[in-house]
Amino acid sequence: MKLGKTFLEWPVIRQVRDRDLLGRGPAVTSPTTRQIRPRIEDADTVVNSICPYCAVGCAQKVWAKDGKVIHIEGDDNSPISRGRLCPKGSASEQLVNSQSRLTSVKYRRPYGTDWEDLDLETATDMIADRFVATRKKYWQEQDDKGHTNLHRTMGIALLGGATLDNEENYLIKKLFTAAGAIQIENQARI
Repeated sequence: MKLGKTFLEWPVIRQVRDRDLLGRGPAVTSPTTRQIRPRIEDADTVVNSICPYCAVGCAQKVWAKDGKVIHIEGDDNSPISRGRLCPKGSASEQLVNSQSRLTSVKYRRPYGTDWEDLDLETATDMIADRFVATRKKYWQEQDDKGHTNLHRTMGIALLGGATLDNEENYLIKKLFTAAGAIQIENQARI
């Protein structure tokens, strides 16, 4: 009786032949599985980073090839996250490589239905002009109860994000306070 090649590749036969008696090694590895290579095998750069999604500050390792991110995972050396990432942090590679990622400033004119691209300098100037105009329009030296020397504006408010670090939050608070805004809050407290 002649045994076929297919029969010799059965997992039980491979277990005995390869001395993999518990069936946890080469005996249970298919040809397709043997061809699989790690995602990071072709990476030419590895950098340490921090997840951008919340204030926890989980450490990440970011692998790149030719300047393009190819893989992100938690950093085992981090005392904060100990190599673990939440689902958002685990999917943060999509933040960079998503087909639907916007890479230009979009603007929709009042009552408009279409978005148009703006260069960053024009968009920044528009924001600054509107900020100054709103501050001027809603500036208060006195309220309706007669309190004077208020030096504030009720037309500007700030809601900070949890991904900002202490230094960034400090500077933003100083900027908005100097501009006269008193409605300042941070998303991390809400």
